[in-house]
Amino acid sequence: MGDLVVRRAARLRGRPALPGDKSISHRALLLALLAPGESRITAAGDGEDVRSTAGVVRALGATVERLAEHDGRVDYRIVSPGGSALAEPEAVLDCGNSGTTTRLVAGLLAGRPLFAVLDGDASLRRRPMGRVVEPLRAMGASFAGRRGATLLPLAVTGCAAPQPIDYPTPVPSAQVKSAILLAALAAHGETRVTEAVATRDHTERMLRTRGVSVTEATFGDGRHEVRLRGPSTVEAVDETVPSDPSGAAFWLVAGAIHPDAELVLEGVSTNPTRRAIIDILRRMGADIEERDRPAPDGADGEPLADLVVRSSRLRAVDLGPSEVAAAIDEIPVLCLAAAAADGTTRIRGAGELRHKESDRIAGIAAGLTALGARVRVEGDDIEIDGGRRLVGAVTETLDDHRLAMTFAVAGLLAEGETTVLRPESAAISYPGFFRELEGVRA
Repeated sequence: MGDLVVRRAARLRGRPALPGDKSISHRALLLALLAPGESRITAAGDGEDVRSTAGVVRALGATVERLAEHDGRVDYRIVSPGGSALAEPEAVLDCGNSGTTTRLVAGLLAGRPLFAVLDGDASLRRRPMGRVVEPLRAMGASFAGRRGATLLPLAVTGCAAPQPIDYPTPVPSAQVKSAILLAALAAHGETRVTEAVATRDHTERMLRTRGVSVTEATFGDGRHEVRLRGPSTVEAVDETVPSDPSGAAFWLVAGAIHPDAELVLEGVSTNPTRRAIIDILRRMGADIEERDRPAPDGADGEPLADLVVRSSRLRAVDLGPSEVAAAIDEIPVLCLAAAAADGTTRIRGAGELRHKESDRIAGIAAGLTALGARVRVEGDDIEIDGGRRLVGAVTETLDDHRLAMTFAVAGLLAEGETTVLRPESAAISYPGFFRELEGVRA
C-alpha cells in the first residue's frame, strides 16, 4: 500500500475486530510441533509474524493446514510426529520480521539433535540474539553467526540431552525465558529461570495445559522464579486464542484521548502479566469498563474480558523500569496518550525499546514532535509534556508496525491531515488495522 492519510474523526464508535493474541499464537504453533498427534488452534493471529512461525513449524516436519480465515484470524490444524522426531530442515528457516519466532525456535532447536540456520529480514538481522544464545550455549547447544552469534543469520546445532541450568535473566524477557523452557523439556533434571520482575507467562500456562509440570514462585522483592523438570513430553490439545491486548491498546488510547468516543473490544486477554496497558491508562484517568467473560474451552486459563473505553480527561503518569517492562509493546501508543494528558509524563528505563523492530524511542520522539507534542529524550528516559494541540504532519514509521498504528491513531485526533509513511508494516501484527480504523469513524 502507499502512504496513508488519516483525517480527524468527528467521533469514534464501534467494535473493532481484534487479532488473535500474537504471543499465544506463536507458542500454540510451536507447542503443536512438539506434541505428537493432531492439535487444533482456533482464532490465531494472522499477521506476518505468526505466519513466519507457521512456516517454520512446517519446515520442521509438521503438517500445517489453514482451516478457515475470519476477521484477520485463522484456524489451524497441525499434525506433528512430535519433538523427538522432528525433521532437520533442508533450507534456511525464514523468521521474517519476528524476534519471537527466532528466539523461541532457537530454544526449541537447542534441545533437539538437529542443525538449522535461522534468518530473517534486514530489520531482524539488526536485533540482538546474544541474550538467548548465552543460556542455550550453557545448556549444550552450539551457535555460529555474525559478531559471535549475536546477530542473524544464526546457525544452531542442538543436542539430544541438554543440561539443566539455573539462570537469572540479566534483562527481564519472556522470549528468553520461553526459549530456555523449550530447551529444558529435553533436559534431565530441573531448570530454573529467575527474573527481576515477572514477564508474560503464556508459555508456563500453555505447558501446564499440555501436561508439563511447571512451577512458579514470586518473592518479596519482586523476583519471579520458574522451574521445569525434564525430560517431559508435550501433549496435543485444542487451543482457542483470545484477542490481543497489545492490539487492543491502540483502541483503548484512541477512545480515551478522543473527545467523543465509545469503543467496545471483545474477548481481550486480561492476563495479569499482559494487562499493564489497562491499569496504566486507568491510573491516567481513562474510563475503561471491564466486563469479565467466560473463557472458551482450551484457553489455557487465560482470563478474558470485554473492554469498553470512553472519552476521558487524562493526567500525566510516572512509569519506572518495571512498569515499562510490563507494558513494553504498548509504550509507543502510551506515549501518544501522554501527549494528550495534562502534565508531564516520565517514562524511565525504556532502553529495551531501542532493540525492537526499530529504535522506538527515537521513532516515537520524532513522530510525536512532528505532530506538535513536546518530547525530551535523555538516554533511555522519555519525558512528554501533555496537553498541547496535535496538528497533522508527515510521520515516519521506520517500517515498525507499532509506530505505524500509533501515528494513525494520532491522526484521528490531530487537526487536519496526518500522513503515515510506509504503513504496511502494521500487517506484521494486525493485518486488518486500517480497515478497522475507518470502521470506527461514526
